[in-house]
Amino acid sequence: MTVEATTEKPVQPRPAVPVRDAATLILIDRSGAVPKVLLGRRHHSLRFMPGKYVFPGGRLEANDHLMPAIGQLDPRAEARLLRQVARRSRALARGLALAAIRETCEETGLLIGTKRDDAPVTPDRPWQAFAQARVYPDLTSLYFIARVITPPRQSLRFDTRFFVTDATMIAHRIDGITGPDAELVELVWLPIAETARLDIAQVTHVVLRWLEARITAGMSHDLAVPFYRTTHRGFMRDLL
Repeated sequence: MTVEATTEKPVQPRPAVPVRDAATLILIDRSGAVPKVLLGRRHHSLRFMPGKYVFPGGRLEANDHLMPAIGQLDPRAEARLLRQVARRSRALARGLALAAIRETCEETGLLIGTKRDDAPVTPDRPWQAFAQARVYPDLTSLYFIARVITPPRQSLRFDTRFFVTDATMIAHRIDGITGPDAELVELVWLPIAETARLDIAQVTHVVLRWLEARITAGMSHDLAVPFYRTTHRGFMRDLL
């Protein structure tokens, strides 16, 4: 009996998808009887969460930590940002907070910070809108409330830190940023209880529930920050 040789190639394991540092910003409008949060609907053609309603945000860029800003992160927020991080540095914590502010500007046209008579010296082109509007990002207004790592087997993966600030910190608005051909096709301000009717990811539901608890508890920097991720043991939640 002869055995025929096979020409099939061995199955190659899929390369691991890199996890990129990212940040997002939740804006809260407390001007009415019920607080509202800002969400944007992503364009249906995007690779990551197409058509979903999300908080504005995106990945950390190399020069974000160099952007001049007003004040510093609260030390308790900074400490939690650097827990369970391989390469800990204050520049990383600062950069993540500033990335959330920059991405909010790029996706919504809303500049978070304080206007001054002089323009900030920006580190690169993505920050030019702040120089033109003479707006300095304000780090003292930010609260760090959650961290989420995209599960394995996704085509894009992010280690996202969720920040919160009040809508009164909007120092300038640029019109025409959202629209049918933009990354976010529309923006909505809604009470948290009404966000359940939107097409949002499960992780967004989870963060909104946590945000609701934080608002009720007073938004203190002393409150714990949940860290959600998937490991070989399943879905995990630690408190930072």
